[in-house]
Amino acid sequence: MTTRRECEHCEGPMPITARSHARFCMPACRAAAHRKSRSIPTELTRRPRWIRRTSRKVPIAVDGSAASSTDPASWSTHRAAARSTAGAGLGFVLDGDGVVCLDLDHCLDSEGVIAGWAQGVLDAAGDTWVEVSQGGDGLHIWGYGALPHGRRITVGAGSVELYGTGRYIAVTGRTFGGTPQRLGDVQHVIDSLL
Repeated sequence: MTTRRECEHCEGPMPITARSHARFCMPACRAAAHRKSRSIPTELTRRPRWIRRTSRKVPIAVDGSAASSTDPASWSTHRAAARSTAGAGLGFVLDGDGVVCLDLDHCLDSEGVIAGWAQGVLDAAGDTWVEVSQGGDGLHIWGYGALPHGRRITVGAGSVELYGTGRYIAVTGRTFGGTPQRLGDVQHVIDSLL
């Protein structure tokens, strides 16, 4: 017997043709869910470094034109980005001011259980905001630290991407577990990974 799946936004039934990992019944529900700032810390929402993004993670401005992670003229406030209907979701630009993101790729299984290698990184990060990535199988650990350029590090069976400037990160606002709605100091994690 098949369990009925529901859209995470409208709670309506998922189409029969929906992929097994799909979370929304249609693009409009996906866009509406991503526009919500459900649990994004104010340390991020108060910075005018927001963009929109397509479903393929191409950065766009709130008016739908091209955006760049290195051109502040294409960035916006969180409020304007959240109200925009352009694209499929939000993105936050890292510009080297001390806000960093540790991107743990493919570390959650279909039940939301975290891989051992990723649990070690998460435990080391401590009290800082963590969100589930756009694909639903990764985590973004947000915090403060110094990171002059991005790096990809292999950790056990997985990988961690470290970003602090010149990149944007797709923001879902889907807090992972009971992590706090604030950014903590993650420099010690960066240092240990590097």
